[in-house]
Amino acid sequence: MPSGKRVRIVDAAGIDRALGQLARDVLERNRAFPGVGLVGIRTRGVPLALRLARRLEALGGAAPPSGMLDINLYRDDLSLKAAPHPVLRRTEIPFDIDGARIVLVDDVLFTGRTIRAALDGLMDLGRPDAIQLAVLIDRGHREVPIHADFVGQRVDTARDEQIEVRLAEIDGADEVLLIRAGTSAPEAER
Repeated sequence: MPSGKRVRIVDAAGIDRALGQLARDVLERNRAFPGVGLVGIRTRGVPLALRLARRLEALGGAAPPSGMLDINLYRDDLSLKAAPHPVLRRTEIPFDIDGARIVLVDDVLFTGRTIRAALDGLMDLGRPDAIQLAVLIDRGHREVPIHADFVGQRVDTARDEQIEVRLAEIDGADEVLLIRAGTSAPEAER
């Protein structure tokens, strides 16, 4: 876990409001497309996708199908990692993505490299009609030309600062922390 001065910038109520807005935005843009599915990027994109599905169900009827995607084998920084073998986790998308409109869900959009890897992973599984991106936090600093279609909150950060999203399903609490520059551990690529 990164060290350094931690400042809470979004509390549980703020995350809840952001998810509500994301759900309304996703529904508005995709109202005419019944084949929408949500795919959360492991790790924190998965519970966010499940929460978003429940919100969409509350707003419009049936919950969209949801799945999870592990991108570890698609990362462009595997050779830079200290561990000789990447930890592989389950990819589970229990619906056909061919011809579907996919909303890819992640916690933080930073350089865009995680999303690029996720796009490669999705394309290996099928050919969606369209892929849209929903993120809880967009902090800027792109290295590849990726943008989010749906953003819960934009947070201006210095490049050497970090964002840590904590979710109740994984971490026991909902909050977003800004970790000030001068940390001793590098941030995982997002």
